[in-house]
Amino acid sequence: MARTPQATTAKEPGRLKQMYQVFTMTRRADPKSVWWFLLAFVGPVVLGVLLALLLPGQNWLAITLWILAGVLLGVLLFLIVLGRLAERAAYSQIAGQPGAVGAVLSNSLRRQWRSSEMPVAVHGRSQAAVYRAVGTPGVVLITEGQRGNLKRQVDEERRKVQRIVPNVPVHVVHVDDDSDGVTLHKLPRAMNKYKKALNRNEVLAVANRLDSLTQSPASAIPKGMDPMRARAGRPR
Repeated sequence: MARTPQATTAKEPGRLKQMYQVFTMTRRADPKSVWWFLLAFVGPVVLGVLLALLLPGQNWLAITLWILAGVLLGVLLFLIVLGRLAERAAYSQIAGQPGAVGAVLSNSLRRQWRSSEMPVAVHGRSQAAVYRAVGTPGVVLITEGQRGNLKRQVDEERRKVQRIVPNVPVHVVHVDDDSDGVTLHKLPRAMNKYKKALNRNEVLAVANRLDSLTQSPASAIPKGMDPMRARAGRPR
């Protein structure tokens, strides 16, 4: 009996190819990033060469080590700058879209934070939303969309949190391009600037209490169901 040919699975790109794809995406989103990449790599290499040539009493082995250390440091700084600028470029592409704040909360916050990519309040017409995160600074409410449409939702969420956990500080962060707002890629930094008020165990306790006593707008929709495609059952 002849064997049926097995379908060949597509190979995942290697690490170097992935880095090149990230570099290309970042360069397209921000052409000025190339100069930061050059500075991050060339600066340490030049410094290593200067130290190797200018320091007295150097032999060929010391010169080689200085240059090698400069190259390794340049590669390390290049990877750090690549990661930071790639993250900024990726967030700039989704800025202003519904759910962008949820993507940041689920991917870029530290372990000390407890949050969800689903909003706790939504303005129906404008799709503006309010998200909630719990961390060592307390409870942070993050707005996404037109701020004027969310004043009532923010006030209700603040009162709800203060009623459930009355001794926990509540902060509000507005994600927009206004002078008193924060851009999407600066959101984690803005949340971590608040003064510490809770320890790790208290963060977990507050997050669990809020999750158990509150209900997000999306929690009523069963997982895996598309509400736009739901159909009524056939009459028997």
